[in-house]
Amino acid sequence: NTKVYMKTTAGLKQVDVIYRRVDDEFLDPLVFNPGSMLGVSGLYYAYRAGNVAIINAPGNGVADDKAVYTYVPSMIRYYLNEEPILKTVPTYYMENREHFDLVFSQVRKMVIKKTNESGGYGMLMGHAATDEQILAYRSEVEKNPRQFIAQPMIHLSSVPCFINNKIQPRHVDLRPFALYGPQGIEIVPGGLTRVALREGSLVVNSSQGGGSKDTWVLG
Repeated sequence: NTKVYMKTTAGLKQVDVIYRRVDDEFLDPLVFNPGSMLGVSGLYYAYRAGNVAIINAPGNGVADDKAVYTYVPSMIRYYLNEEPILKTVPTYYMENREHFDLVFSQVRKMVIKKTNESGGYGMLMGHAATDEQILAYRSEVEKNPRQFIAQPMIHLSSVPCFINNKIQPRHVDLRPFALYGPQGIEIVPGGLTRVALREGSLVVNSSQGGGSKDTWVLG
């Protein structure tokens, strides 16, 4: 009946909202990848019928492509006819030869990332890489530059953390969340604070040894 239900000990309960963390390709094997074992058969039809809302709606993945970061300020000016209120981290698209040359002329100050990777995988931290690693990574970028972007190294804030029975400083970043609805944009009163648990590390991804901390909003 193009509706989504959850099986509980009290019987079936209709699901109104799903928070999606699965790529489009694996969302519904009846519509996308037929070999997917991660999605739910028929979910897309329920979504199309308006019977369930999907946060991170199908198609939103284009905004998660790191290559888009390069164009965000220009997109704001073009589509909204406004100047960006918040500055973004400068992003260089490696397919642009000027960007390529600029990045590798100061690679020790840069982070180079694959556009189709996440979780801290497939990237080069220039300040921590050896000369051999930089040369090997440059060769990989030259083979397919459109799959790479680069950004200046951001020196994250640090906070006290209780690790190994003592207080130690660790680098963190804060991810706020905004919801868009009929009444406009609403900022969620909280956020996700990710922490680089390894001493001196700037990598906060959980898949690379990072963790998370409570985020308190005071006042």
